[in-house]
Amino acid sequence: MILNAFFAALGQMGDPRFRKVLFLGVGLTFALLIATYAGFLWLIDWLVGEEATLPVLGEVTWLNDLLSVSSFLFMMVLSIFLMVPVASAITSMFLDEVAQAVEDRHYPALPPAPKVPFLDSLWDTLGFLGIIILANLLALIIYAFFPPFAPFIFWGMNGFLLGREYFTLAAMRRLGRPGARELRRRHTGKIWLAGTMMAIPLSIPLVNLLIPILGAATFTHIYHAVSRR
Repeated sequence: MILNAFFAALGQMGDPRFRKVLFLGVGLTFALLIATYAGFLWLIDWLVGEEATLPVLGEVTWLNDLLSVSSFLFMMVLSIFLMVPVASAITSMFLDEVAQAVEDRHYPALPPAPKVPFLDSLWDTLGFLGIIILANLLALIIYAFFPPFAPFIFWGMNGFLLGREYFTLAAMRRLGRPGARELRRRHTGKIWLAGTMMAIPLSIPLVNLLIPILGAATFTHIYHAVSRR
């Protein structure tokens, strides 16, 4: 079932609506990272100023530049771990368009799904964004203590979070939030496995940017498969 859903989603990756959501998700993610970095630079400038006084050395004027370079390197490293999870969260705000494209092609007999209000979608996205960023930041600490297991921790944790969120969003269009939660509870194992299969390619540069769209389409197929049982 999971592989069938994956290959059905993969076969639709050329859909113009998929490309639209991809560009929106990646563009907004880059904008968020740039805005975050600009905020770090402003905070450093506010705290340090043009000059700083250090013991023995006295006044120094290069500390601001050093901290700025360090903050840039820090943001680059951080973006490696956070960009795709953040892109996944932002893409979830546009999941309705991906799911509708899947249903138009593969399930044309279905009645139109009720539109999810924009504010509800935004609230769900912000909640998921906060959870996935916090989880991945905490995971950085765990990686330091268990380096050999870092990939498995990353895949398992993000697989659980992505599977849980994307399946809920796909099911909620048809069942509402309580119905989606109940259906997810009955198929937790399948959803986690599918989410982990989605998380593994997150380690591959460039390919990982396609995963949120592919995952949204895959979980739409999975929802329809399990809802018929």
